[in-house]
Amino acid sequence: MILTLTANPAIDRNVTVDRLVFEDRAYILSTVESAGGRGLNASCVLRSFGADTTAIAICGGKAGRALEEFLGGCGFPVELVRVRNQIRTNMTVADRNGLAVKLNEKGPELSASEVARLEKSVRHQLKRASWLMLCGSLPPGVPADFYARLIHAASKQGVKTLLDADGTEFDVALDAKPTVVTPNQQEAERLLNRALLTRNHFQEAAERIRGMGAVNVVLSLGARGALAALEDGSIWEAVPPRIDALCPIGAGDALCAAFVWSWRRNPDVTDALRWSVAAGTASARLPGVSFASLEQTREIYERVATRQIA
Repeated sequence: MILTLTANPAIDRNVTVDRLVFEDRAYILSTVESAGGRGLNASCVLRSFGADTTAIAICGGKAGRALEEFLGGCGFPVELVRVRNQIRTNMTVADRNGLAVKLNEKGPELSASEVARLEKSVRHQLKRASWLMLCGSLPPGVPADFYARLIHAASKQGVKTLLDADGTEFDVALDAKPTVVTPNQQEAERLLNRALLTRNHFQEAAERIRGMGAVNVVLSLGARGALAALEDGSIWEAVPPRIDALCPIGAGDALCAAFVWSWRRNPDVTDALRWSVAAGTASARLPGVSFASLEQTREIYERVATRQIA
Protein backbone atom coordinates (compact mmCIF):
# COMPACT_ATOMS: atom_id res chain seq x y z
CA MET A 1 0.00 0.00 0.00
CA ILE A 2 1.16 3.53 -0.79
CA LEU A 3 0.40 5.83 2.13
CA THR A 4 -0.01 9.57 1.56
CA LEU A 5 -0.09 12.29 4.19
CA THR A 6 -1.74 15.66 3.69
CA ALA A 7 -1.10 17.56 6.90
CA ASN A 8 -2.61 20.76 5.51
CA PRO A 9 -5.53 19.89 3.19
CA ALA A 10 -7.98 22.40 1.78
CA ILE A 11 -11.16 23.00 -0.07
CA ASP A 12 -9.89 24.00 -3.51
CA ARG A 13 -12.00 26.62 -5.28
CA ASN A 14 -11.02 26.51 -8.96
CA VAL A 15 -12.17 29.50 -11.00
CA THR A 16 -11.87 29.51 -14.79
CA VAL A 17 -11.90 32.92 -16.49
CA ASP A 18 -11.77 34.08 -20.08
CA ARG A 19 -8.35 35.69 -19.63
CA LEU A 20 -5.95 36.87 -16.95
CA VAL A 21 -4.53 40.33 -17.64
CA PHE A 22 -2.85 42.60 -15.10
CA GLU A 23 -5.05 45.54 -14.03
CA ASP A 24 -7.93 44.55 -16.29
CA ARG A 25 -11.18 42.71 -15.68
CA ALA A 26 -11.74 39.03 -16.30
CA TYR A 27 -15.06 37.25 -16.67
CA ILE A 28 -15.70 34.08 -14.70
CA LEU A 29 -16.69 31.16 -16.89
CA SER A 30 -17.01 28.49 -14.18
CA THR A 31 -16.32 27.82 -10.51
CA VAL A 32 -15.73 24.34 -9.11
CA GLU A 33 -14.92 23.25 -5.58
CA SER A 34 -13.14 20.02 -4.68
CA ALA A 35 -11.00 18.37 -2.03
CA GLY A 36 -7.45 19.74 -2.20
CA GLY A 37 -4.01 18.89 -0.93
CA ARG A 38 -0.91 17.37 -2.51
CA GLY A 39 -1.24 14.01 -0.78
CA LEU A 40 -4.94 13.67 -1.56
CA ASN A 41 -4.21 14.55 -5.19
CA ALA A 42 -1.44 11.95 -5.26
CA SER A 43 -3.80 9.30 -3.92
CA CYS A 44 -6.35 10.21 -6.61
CA VAL A 45 -3.71 9.64 -9.30
CA LEU A 46 -2.49 6.42 -7.69
CA ARG A 47 -6.04 5.09 -7.49
CA SER A 48 -6.70 5.93 -11.14
CA PHE A 49 -3.49 4.06 -12.05
CA GLY A 50 -4.74 0.98 -10.21
CA ALA A 51 -2.50 1.23 -7.14
CA ASP A 52 -3.55 0.44 -3.57
CA THR A 53 -3.40 3.71 -1.61
CA THR A 54 -4.56 5.10 1.72
CA ALA A 55 -4.66 8.82 2.47
CA ILE A 56 -4.31 10.51 5.85
CA ALA A 57 -5.38 14.13 6.33
CA ILE A 58 -6.58 16.48 9.04
CA CYS A 59 -10.19 17.65 9.08
CA GLY A 60 -11.86 20.45 11.00
CA GLY A 61 -14.65 23.04 10.85
CA LYS A 62 -17.23 23.67 8.14
CA ALA A 63 -14.61 23.33 5.43
CA GLY A 64 -13.59 20.03 7.00
CA ARG A 65 -17.13 18.71 6.70
CA ALA A 66 -17.13 19.70 3.04
CA LEU A 67 -13.79 17.93 2.61
CA GLU A 68 -15.25 14.77 4.10
CA GLU A 69 -18.20 14.93 1.71
CA PHE A 70 -15.94 15.40 -1.30
CA LEU A 71 -13.84 12.42 -0.25
CA GLY A 72 -16.86 10.18 0.25
CA GLY A 73 -16.69 8.83 -3.28
CA CYS A 74 -12.97 9.06 -3.93
CA GLY A 75 -12.51 5.28 -4.23
CA PHE A 76 -9.67 4.83 -1.73
CA PRO A 77 -9.54 4.68 2.09
CA VAL A 78 -9.13 8.03 3.85
CA GLU A 79 -8.28 8.40 7.52
CA LEU A 80 -9.27 11.84 8.79
CA VAL A 81 -7.70 13.17 11.98
CA ARG A 82 -10.15 15.60 13.60
CA VAL A 83 -8.83 19.00 14.69
CA ARG A 84 -10.55 21.89 16.44
CA ASN A 85 -9.85 24.69 13.94
CA GLN A 86 -11.17 24.95 10.41
CA ILE A 87 -9.02 23.69 7.56
CA ARG A 88 -8.12 26.17 4.85
CA THR A 89 -9.73 27.17 1.57
CA ASN A 90 -7.45 27.76 -1.41
CA MET A 91 -8.30 29.49 -4.67
CA THR A 92 -6.93 28.89 -8.15
CA VAL A 93 -7.80 31.30 -10.97
CA ALA A 94 -6.88 30.03 -14.44
CA ASP A 95 -7.68 31.19 -17.95
CA ARG A 96 -8.08 29.26 -21.19
CA ASN A 97 -4.50 30.02 -22.25
CA GLY A 98 -2.92 28.17 -19.34
CA LEU A 99 -2.10 31.20 -17.18
CA ALA A 100 -2.97 30.58 -13.54
CA VAL A 101 -2.73 32.22 -10.12
CA LYS A 102 -2.91 30.14 -6.94
CA LEU A 103 -3.83 31.75 -3.61
CA ASN A 104 -3.37 29.59 -0.49
CA GLU A 105 -4.32 30.16 3.13
CA LYS A 106 -1.80 29.09 5.78
CA GLY A 107 -4.07 26.56 7.43
CA PRO A 108 -5.39 25.93 10.95
CA GLU A 109 -3.33 26.17 14.12
CA LEU A 110 -2.81 22.66 15.52
CA SER A 111 -2.36 21.90 19.22
CA ALA A 112 0.37 19.60 20.50
CA SER A 113 -2.19 16.85 21.14
CA GLU A 114 -3.56 17.15 17.59
CA VAL A 115 -0.03 16.88 16.16
CA ALA A 116 0.55 13.79 18.31
CA ARG A 117 -2.65 12.15 17.04
CA LEU A 118 -1.68 12.87 13.44
CA GLU A 119 1.74 11.33 13.95
CA LYS A 120 0.23 8.30 15.68
CA SER A 121 -2.11 7.76 12.73
CA VAL A 122 0.77 7.74 10.25
CA ARG A 123 2.92 5.44 12.39
CA HIS A 124 0.04 2.97 12.71
CA GLN A 125 -0.55 2.85 8.94
CA LEU A 126 3.18 2.38 8.22
CA LYS A 127 2.77 -1.28 9.17
CA ARG A 128 0.87 -1.83 5.91
CA ALA A 129 2.83 0.51 3.64
CA SER A 130 5.59 0.08 1.07
CA TRP A 131 5.86 3.85 0.46
CA LEU A 132 5.08 6.94 2.51
CA MET A 133 4.47 10.14 0.58
CA LEU A 134 4.79 13.31 2.67
CA CYS A 135 3.09 16.00 0.65
CA GLY A 136 2.65 19.73 1.02
CA SER A 137 3.05 22.33 3.73
CA LEU A 138 2.69 21.90 7.48
CA PRO A 139 0.00 23.98 9.19
CA PRO A 140 0.87 26.35 12.03
CA GLY A 141 1.67 24.57 15.29
CA VAL A 142 3.33 21.56 13.67
CA PRO A 143 7.06 21.44 14.50
CA ALA A 144 9.50 21.79 11.62
CA ASP A 145 10.99 18.33 12.28
CA PHE A 146 7.61 16.58 11.89
CA TYR A 147 8.42 15.17 8.45
CA ALA A 148 11.91 14.20 9.58
CA ARG A 149 10.48 12.14 12.46
CA LEU A 150 8.13 10.32 10.10
CA ILE A 151 10.93 9.60 7.62
CA HIS A 152 13.00 8.06 10.44
CA ALA A 153 9.99 5.99 11.54
CA ALA A 154 9.37 4.77 7.98
CA SER A 155 13.03 3.91 7.45
CA LYS A 156 13.04 1.71 10.56
CA GLN A 157 10.19 -0.30 9.05
CA GLY A 158 11.72 -0.56 5.58
CA VAL A 159 9.22 1.86 4.05
CA LYS A 160 10.50 4.11 1.25
CA THR A 161 9.67 7.81 1.48
CA LEU A 162 8.92 10.58 -0.98
CA LEU A 163 9.08 14.16 0.29
CA ASP A 164 7.22 16.85 -1.65
CA ALA A 165 7.38 19.97 0.50
CA ASP A 166 8.84 23.45 0.77
CA GLY A 167 10.35 25.75 3.35
CA THR A 168 11.90 24.92 6.70
CA GLU A 169 10.24 21.52 7.02
CA PHE A 170 11.80 20.46 3.72
CA ASP A 171 15.25 21.65 4.74
CA VAL A 172 15.06 19.89 8.12
CA ALA A 173 13.71 16.65 6.63
CA LEU A 174 16.66 16.30 4.24
CA ASP A 175 18.83 15.23 7.18
CA ALA A 176 16.56 12.21 7.65
CA LYS A 177 17.58 10.91 4.18
CA PRO A 178 14.24 10.51 2.37
CA THR A 179 14.32 8.04 -0.53
CA VAL A 180 13.41 10.76 -3.02
CA VAL A 181 12.59 14.46 -2.90
CA THR A 182 10.74 16.26 -5.69
CA PRO A 183 11.24 20.04 -5.47
CA ASN A 184 10.15 22.19 -8.37
CA GLN A 185 12.39 24.94 -9.71
CA GLN A 186 10.99 27.66 -7.44
CA GLU A 187 11.24 25.48 -4.33
CA ALA A 188 14.84 24.58 -5.16
CA GLU A 189 15.67 28.25 -5.68
CA ARG A 190 14.26 29.11 -2.26
CA LEU A 191 16.14 26.25 -0.62
CA LEU A 192 19.48 27.13 -2.21
CA ASN A 193 18.91 30.90 -2.23
CA ARG A 194 19.95 31.31 -5.85
CA ALA A 195 18.37 31.62 -9.29
CA LEU A 196 18.38 28.53 -11.51
CA LEU A 197 18.44 29.43 -15.20
CA THR A 198 20.46 26.90 -17.18
CA ARG A 199 20.85 23.13 -17.39
CA ASN A 200 24.16 23.43 -15.53
CA HIS A 201 22.34 25.32 -12.76
CA PHE A 202 19.69 22.58 -12.58
CA GLN A 203 22.32 19.84 -12.43
CA GLU A 204 24.30 21.64 -9.74
CA ALA A 205 21.11 22.23 -7.74
CA ALA A 206 20.03 18.59 -7.89
CA GLU A 207 23.50 17.39 -6.86
CA ARG A 208 23.67 19.89 -4.04
CA ILE A 209 20.25 18.88 -2.67
CA ARG A 210 21.30 15.24 -2.81
CA GLY A 211 24.42 16.21 -0.88
CA MET A 212 22.15 17.67 1.81
CA GLY A 213 20.78 14.22 2.60
CA ALA A 214 18.24 13.10 -0.02
CA VAL A 215 19.03 9.69 -1.50
CA ASN A 216 17.54 10.67 -4.87
CA VAL A 217 16.45 14.08 -6.18
CA VAL A 218 13.92 14.73 -8.93
CA LEU A 219 13.97 18.41 -9.85
CA SER A 220 10.69 19.24 -11.59
CA LEU A 221 11.10 21.83 -14.36
CA GLY A 222 7.59 22.23 -15.72
CA ALA A 223 7.43 22.22 -19.51
CA ARG A 224 11.14 21.33 -19.63
CA GLY A 225 10.52 18.03 -17.86
CA ALA A 226 12.69 16.98 -14.94
CA LEU A 227 16.29 16.37 -13.98
CA ALA A 228 17.28 13.66 -11.50
CA ALA A 229 20.37 13.17 -9.35
CA LEU A 230 20.33 9.50 -8.38
CA GLU A 231 21.81 7.43 -5.58
CA ASP A 232 24.51 5.95 -7.83
CA GLY A 233 25.81 9.44 -8.67
CA SER A 234 24.36 9.56 -12.19
CA ILE A 235 22.38 12.53 -13.54
CA TRP A 236 19.44 11.97 -15.86
CA GLU A 237 16.97 14.21 -17.59
CA ALA A 238 13.54 13.48 -19.00
CA VAL A 239 12.22 15.81 -21.69
CA PRO A 240 8.51 15.74 -22.60
CA PRO A 241 6.97 16.48 -25.97
CA ARG A 242 5.65 19.96 -26.60
CA ILE A 243 2.02 20.36 -25.60
CA ASP A 244 -0.55 23.11 -25.25
CA ALA A 245 -0.71 23.42 -21.46
CA LEU A 246 -4.14 24.45 -20.22
CA CYS A 247 -3.51 24.31 -16.45
CA PRO A 248 -0.17 23.24 -14.97
CA ILE A 249 -1.41 23.42 -11.37
CA GLY A 250 -1.52 19.92 -9.92
CA ALA A 251 0.92 18.53 -12.48
CA GLY A 252 3.56 18.23 -9.77
CA ASP A 253 1.23 16.04 -7.69
CA ALA A 254 0.73 13.75 -10.69
CA LEU A 255 4.51 13.66 -11.21
CA CYS A 256 5.12 12.49 -7.63
CA ALA A 257 2.38 9.87 -7.71
CA ALA A 258 3.53 8.41 -11.02
CA PHE A 259 7.13 8.23 -9.81
CA VAL A 260 6.15 6.12 -6.79
CA TRP A 261 3.66 4.05 -8.81
CA SER A 262 6.34 3.21 -11.38
CA TRP A 263 9.10 2.46 -8.86
CA ARG A 264 6.77 0.17 -6.90
CA ARG A 265 6.10 -1.85 -10.07
CA ASN A 266 9.63 -1.77 -11.47
CA PRO A 267 12.76 -0.74 -9.52
CA ASP A 268 14.17 1.19 -12.49
CA VAL A 269 14.50 4.75 -11.26
CA THR A 270 15.06 6.17 -14.75
CA ASP A 271 11.82 4.61 -15.95
CA ALA A 272 10.07 6.09 -12.92
CA LEU A 273 11.47 9.46 -13.96
CA ARG A 274 10.03 8.97 -17.45
CA TRP A 275 6.59 8.03 -16.09
CA SER A 276 6.61 10.97 -13.67
CA VAL A 277 7.28 13.50 -16.42
CA ALA A 278 4.64 11.85 -18.60
CA ALA A 279 2.01 12.12 -15.85
CA GLY A 280 2.81 15.76 -15.11
CA THR A 281 2.75 16.68 -18.79
CA ALA A 282 -0.46 14.79 -19.52
CA SER A 283 -2.19 16.46 -16.58
CA ALA A 284 -0.99 19.95 -17.55
CA ARG A 285 -2.78 19.75 -20.89
CA LEU A 286 -6.16 19.17 -19.23
CA PRO A 287 -8.47 22.08 -18.30
CA GLY A 288 -8.68 23.19 -14.69
CA VAL A 289 -6.98 21.27 -11.89
CA SER A 290 -7.43 17.70 -13.10
CA PHE A 291 -5.31 14.59 -13.53
CA ALA A 292 -4.60 12.45 -16.55
CA SER A 293 -5.68 8.83 -16.67
CA LEU A 294 -3.19 6.00 -17.07
CA GLU A 295 -3.97 5.77 -20.77
CA GLN A 296 -3.53 9.51 -21.29
CA THR A 297 -0.24 9.30 -19.39
CA ARG A 298 0.94 6.27 -21.37
CA GLU A 299 0.42 8.16 -24.63
CA ILE A 300 2.77 10.91 -23.41
CA TYR A 301 5.17 8.36 -21.87
CA GLU A 302 5.91 6.96 -25.32
CA ARG A 303 7.11 10.43 -26.38
CA VAL A 304 9.20 11.34 -23.32
CA ALA A 305 12.95 11.25 -24.04
CA THR A 306 15.30 10.23 -21.23
CA ARG A 307 19.07 10.47 -21.33
CA GLN A 308 22.00 10.35 -18.97
CA ILE A 309 23.90 13.63 -18.86
CA ALA A 310 26.50 12.84 -16.19
